[in-house]
Amino acid sequence: MGRHGLLKLAPIFLGTAIVPLDGAVNVAFPSIAAAFGLEVPAIQWVVICYVLTYGSLMLAVGRIGDIFGHLRVFRLGLAWSAAAFVFCALAPGYGALLGARVLQGIGAALVIGCGPALAANMFEESLRTRALAAYATGFAAAAAAGPLMGGVLVGAFGWQGVYWFRAPLALLALVLARRLADPPAAPAREPFDAAGAALLVAAVALLLLAVNRAPAPIALGLFAAAAACSLGFAWRSARAARPIIDLGLFRRPGFAALNLASTMVSFAAFAVMLVGPFYLARIAGLPALGLGLLLAASHGGAMAGAALGGRAVGRFGARAVVRAAAVLTAAGLLGVAGWGVGTPVALLAVALAVQGIGTGLFTLAYTDVVTGTMRREDRGVAGSLTMLTRTLGVVLAASLLTLLFGATEAALLGAGAAPDAAFLGAFRRVFLVAGALPLLALPLLRGRG
Repeated sequence: MGRHGLLKLAPIFLGTAIVPLDGAVNVAFPSIAAAFGLEVPAIQWVVICYVLTYGSLMLAVGRIGDIFGHLRVFRLGLAWSAAAFVFCALAPGYGALLGARVLQGIGAALVIGCGPALAANMFEESLRTRALAAYATGFAAAAAAGPLMGGVLVGAFGWQGVYWFRAPLALLALVLARRLADPPAAPAREPFDAAGAALLVAAVALLLLAVNRAPAPIALGLFAAAAACSLGFAWRSARAARPIIDLGLFRRPGFAALNLASTMVSFAAFAVMLVGPFYLARIAGLPALGLGLLLAASHGGAMAGAALGGRAVGRFGARAVVRAAAVLTAAGLLGVAGWGVGTPVALLAVALAVQGIGTGLFTLAYTDVVTGTMRREDRGVAGSLTMLTRTLGVVLAASLLTLLFGATEAALLGAGAAPDAAFLGAFRRVFLVAGALPLLALPLLRGRG
């Protein structure tokens, strides 16, 4: 893809960047916790309120984009996001911040629910993989910049800075996106299954909340409600003229397994951004800028992996690439599990970069398979599905890994361990579990779908 193609994608790159730049917020976790007097486990709600919102909405948003125009929905998401960033920065208390994060999640769903479809549909089908590789590289570049910018902004302006800087970016992307034209509309507009969308949103939201509240008794009720909504969605989809997503796709060889593997790999990879900042600040003793630089190694690796992925998929096939990528991701995470007091910074960076390369390769190859499997008219849903499986992994990790970390640390403290030793013991257990998951996903990737 030449310079002209990249320039054509530039407004999409910039607009989409406001979502992965949320990695700056992870760097601000210690500052947010200090500002509001929070314990480490409580910080999960900063992630969950945001990710649960956009995760539950994305498939419905992708379908809306397929029907009413991806560019129209994308522009709406940029305007909404700009306002949400201002609300986050001005939040007077922790509850207000969480509410603003919900608003931010709605904007994120509108943006990334249509971003991959816009990138894929701007070019002829023979260039689809290259367009997706360029989009994934831009996404990863923004994710790499997030922690670095977060370190600078937190040091200069406090935790609010990680929100202020994205409002003008969203508005600039909105201005640039006005020059883009939507592809020609279909002769007849397909219907939008509002009832199916409502059931799907409720099912995803209730499932994620149930996982988060486990093992509390309320989790059983939430799981039951999520199951009921899921059955209702399946029943509705079988009868709708055009369902939100064709569930028959999941009966194709390897398709359901591939999506499950994506959730597992995303679950594992998020351990870096969830627990890593606390190690780098507490054990490694890095300032906010140094913390951001090291976390950027993971996203820089993902950027390199996505950039290489386009050629790798063309040469070796997407299925072979996702298997190799899962192994690389596991190797990096198991390397992180070996961190301790006095681990050289170079070794910290190498482990994060290897994990990032694996995750970037996996994301690109997985997205190419899903996009190629579904109709061109369903590209919004295809892109949203790839984002949804990653989001499910993130929310599950934010809930379950936080629970694992807290329980392990409390047990070690109760056994008489020193605070730093208890922290490191919990840290290692989290990353041993995270490193095992991509390896456990390998059997799911053996099929030839």
